[in-house]
Amino acid sequence: QVQLVESGGGLVQAGGSLRLSCAASGRTFSTSAMGWFRQAPGKEREFVAAIRGSSAITYYTDSAEGRFTISRDNAKNMVYLQMNSLKPEDTAIYYCAARTSVYTTRDYRQYDYWGQGTQVTVSS
Repeated sequence: QVQLVESGGGLVQAGGSLRLSCAASGRTFSTSAMGWFRQAPGKEREFVAAIRGSSAITYYTDSAEGRFTISRDNAKNMVYLQMNSLKPEDTAIYYCAARTSVYTTRDYRQYDYWGQGTQVTVSS
């Protein structure tokens, strides 16, 4: 069983930065692929970034590439999403997710565990 708790969301002006954190519990964290997803009102949950288990290989959606950075600290059971140059269209609830696999996927339905989400609001 894995429990995930996100933090770090908030209100920021366009062009600003936020760092989201995800605290994970569970013995298999280091081998779990981790992902960040977001969901805006009235829209489907969408992939933002992911990091493979047991490695630092990362993947990003096109809109996040070059602005966001996903990282993990296996010693602390933490995953981070550094978000720079934020835009109003980045406004959403951001969720941390974990898979019982080292391999990532962009399909949110293939993640096994989810946090409660943290709100990110970017004002113009």
